[in-house]
Amino acid sequence: MPRAGLGAGRRRDGHVGSSVSAEGPTHVSHERGPAPSSPAPSTPAPGAAASGAAAPGPATVNDLELPVFDYTEPGLAGEVYHQRLASVGQQGWLARSPLTYLVLDRESGEFFLRARQTAFPGREIAEIFGVTGGRLREQIDANILNATGDRHRRLRALIGPAFTPRAADRWRPAMRGFLDELWRSLGDVPSGGPAACEFVAAFAKPYPSLTIATVLGAPPRDAEQLHEWSGWVQKQFDIRALASEPDRIERAVGELYEYVETLLEQRRREPSDDLITALLAAEDEGTKLTHGECVDLVLNVVAGGIDTTQAQLSHAMRLFAAHPGQWAALTRDPGLVPAAVEEVLRFEPITPFTARICTDAIEHRGVLFPAGTIVAICAERANRDAGAGDEFDITRDSGGRLLTFGAGPHFCLGSNLARAELEEALTFLAPRMTGLRPAGEPRLGGLEGIYGIDALPLAWTAR
Repeated sequence: MPRAGLGAGRRRDGHVGSSVSAEGPTHVSHERGPAPSSPAPSTPAPGAAASGAAAPGPATVNDLELPVFDYTEPGLAGEVYHQRLASVGQQGWLARSPLTYLVLDRESGEFFLRARQTAFPGREIAEIFGVTGGRLREQIDANILNATGDRHRRLRALIGPAFTPRAADRWRPAMRGFLDELWRSLGDVPSGGPAACEFVAAFAKPYPSLTIATVLGAPPRDAEQLHEWSGWVQKQFDIRALASEPDRIERAVGELYEYVETLLEQRRREPSDDLITALLAAEDEGTKLTHGECVDLVLNVVAGGIDTTQAQLSHAMRLFAAHPGQWAALTRDPGLVPAAVEEVLRFEPITPFTARICTDAIEHRGVLFPAGTIVAICAERANRDAGAGDEFDITRDSGGRLLTFGAGPHFCLGSNLARAELEEALTFLAPRMTGLRPAGEPRLGGLEGIYGIDALPLAWTAR
């Protein structure tokens, strides 16, 4: 149920309701589908007229005043970011931010992620930043995130079997092998002696790229280049990068397209037990998958499955270094690993904001969102709204379903693989990194797109 009293604010006509400022986020014109019918009744906005009084109607979101949260602010990361969001969230379930309205609680986040009248606004955001042609625009148009209806269901049905829990489990031996290789590359340290590394470069960066290369059927020697392409292609979701580095993103997309075509030809000549071979079999049937869709699905896996896991693993180790008691508990009891992964995903989601555009007018909690309104669902607040709060604790229940991987039709296909990678990493590292602690300040990335860590110096005592 909606939480009473959230978001009290004042409409321009004096009506008290849920609160967005006059200089609100951009509304994008959208011409899909018929004209919207009258919105269905919903929970009124706080302060709506009492029963029996003449109701002024739902407050239109752009006519309201809301607190402001600018997630593009330079240096906004770490505890400052969490504290700022918590402060804004205490004022209501909506806030104003560049291009979007932020949705700050779990109930409303689930509503917008699952609503049939919303879609991912990849094309609309691209147009705002002038991306109207080239390989980048081609990729945006073809991205499974921007697919809807029957086409979206067909593509998910084809690629989904490669990312079930059982399918993810079959790659765990390979993950353990990669972790062992990376650990050995650190060199020998006498038992009881001090050890240290820059964790992102040593583990978080190479580990998921090696895993994705194996899942796809790409040579392990290509993993480093796949990582480079993944990072740049993912920046199509980073509004700062779209504004400042579109040419570099365009070049990476073009290079990755060429690589995928070459890899598909190799796998066609030399089939194996991997994702690309399975997709080629579907393409050869002629009715399930076109060649272009096959290429785009492989590109989507590369773009979405590397720097995301890199970021989440980096944040996991940053959190454990800052909470030595939690790391000690994990070291003593490996059975806590699955719960530890869930707590990391809850506490520090690396996609803090997931965008949706209203394809028709939507009324929710007494607020009308016109067609073309872009909202950003805040997983960070939604996860902490679930009852587990602002304390990092791997021994406590996470409080329910997380929004870290989204919800609804576009729930992240790679969630099972990501969980398996994180579980294997923590299982491997916990008994080897006794007394894990920071060895310097981490260098945190920005909140646009993927919230990652650029550098994470760690120290421990060798066993």
